[in-house]
Amino acid sequence: MATDQFAEECHRQMFPGGSGTIRETDPEFAELFAHFAFHQAADQDDLNDHSRMLAILAALLGCQGLDVFKNMTGAALNLGVTPVEIKEIVYQATAYLGIGRVYPFLKVLNGILAERGIQMPLKSQKTVSREERLTRGNEKQVEIFGEGMRDFWNQGPQETRHINAWLAENCFGDYYTRSGLDNEQRELITFCFLAAQGACESQLTSHAAGNMRIGNDRQFLIKVISQCIPYIGYPRALNALQCIDTAAKTIGIDKEER
Repeated sequence: MATDQFAEECHRQMFPGGSGTIRETDPEFAELFAHFAFHQAADQDDLNDHSRMLAILAALLGCQGLDVFKNMTGAALNLGVTPVEIKEIVYQATAYLGIGRVYPFLKVLNGILAERGIQMPLKSQKTVSREERLTRGNEKQVEIFGEGMRDFWNQGPQETRHINAWLAENCFGDYYTRSGLDNEQRELITFCFLAAQGACESQLTSHAAGNMRIGNDRQFLIKVISQCIPYIGYPRALNALQCIDTAAKTIGIDKEER
């Protein structure tokens, strides 16, 4: 069950009192949304508040909910999510959303941390050298997706092989090898980036399967999508549920196991 603290923090951050606020201009809407997102959805399952906040922040990046991201970042920090963890979410989003969509979030986050007196830059989370990016990144791909990804960077048509190499050394070598978040958390936030931005169901299905292979099982992913519905809406959430079921079939989870 969601804690009262979760509901109180999120409500306070999203709907503060004062002149010109949403709670003042649109009190009925504020009440409707707060009840659904912070009580009904949050009380649906036993997902812990830490995972819930990681998922929500990643989903807000994916759907470009900058103003709500700003509010929910304050709630996340108050609920124990660390500045390093939030930074790592934003950094990793660049590989899936591009800098054009991520840069405004990085600026907002830096402003929030500065207001809280947090010294930047934060402690480095880098664990690999530039020369190790390709091999270490491919190791991460294998850990998450299986042996079929071994040396995938050097396969496929010659004219696009460089992109496979970039996936290994940049997407996985630059980001997934960093400390601050573990493999399960990194796959969780990637799943949320993809679900929230939409129109990338092929990649979403692959990462749903990757999540399940490393321990974020089908039920966990359903819980995550349930928490994201207030922020990304029903169409993208329903598409994500289809991708979860497709992924479950590809890795051999039958209906009885589900």
